[in-house]
Amino acid sequence: MTLLFLLPTAITATAVASAGVAPAPPGAQVVIADGHVDLGPRFVHGRWTIQLRDDTGDPVVWRPLENVVVQATDKAELSVPADPAYSFLGKAGQKVWVIPQVQQPGVVWPGWNTQDPEVAKRVDREVTWSLNGVDGPGTFTLFLNSDFGKPAPVFDSRKPFPQETGIDVNTHVHGNWTFSAPGTYLLDITMRAELTDGTTVTDHRPLRLYAGPGNPLDAFKTTAPVGPAPREEAGDGGGLDLVVVGIVVFVAVSIGVVLVLRRRKRVAA
Repeated sequence: MTLLFLLPTAITATAVASAGVAPAPPGAQVVIADGHVDLGPRFVHGRWTIQLRDDTGDPVVWRPLENVVVQATDKAELSVPADPAYSFLGKAGQKVWVIPQVQQPGVVWPGWNTQDPEVAKRVDREVTWSLNGVDGPGTFTLFLNSDFGKPAPVFDSRKPFPQETGIDVNTHVHGNWTFSAPGTYLLDITMRAELTDGTTVTDHRPLRLYAGPGNPLDAFKTTAPVGPAPREEAGDGGGLDLVVVGIVVFVAVSIGVVLVLRRRKRVAA
């Protein structure tokens, strides 16, 4: 595999049309090891939800994250270059699996986008993408190529969590996804946004990736989130929780007032 991930490229890719993209068949588990996919938020039955847009077949579909594994096969294997700018990937010459920012034949090409029509219409300015934790056999990093070809880090599993990056609304981006050892990587991610009506929506899900040889279906066996769920935000279920708590408090106070009044009447009698 050539080192095209080291070359400067545009960060924002060509727009991806999202209108009319169908949901995937329910329960269909797939491994995607070639072609274009995008991670992104959607409103599914009115609820803000992170899904994976799969452009590898016809028709194009949006897949639930729990039903998909993104695989970096041996075609994505290369050696860490001697350039000190890439020392964060490991020692020079060390084996590493890289899904590059520039599309390569036979290698999956995952990006992320905020171009779903309802997302583009309702989100105010940007979506915040958070990495809450990583469970895997090695180091995971995601970085972009800067204008001068140097790496611009987005996520690094060796750094404290949570880590955050902003995605402007109606944007489509690709980066370099790297794995220092073969096996399953479970990324605990959140996408959050403020809507134009002032409410906040959030979704928290695991993203499964598999690097190298072996059976990528094993990634489906890893099911539990690797980090604590973020605090629920009002506007995506949080508001309902507050209402329930308020009702409980109101009922408890009302019962207390009634008991006090009864006691006073008994004393007066």
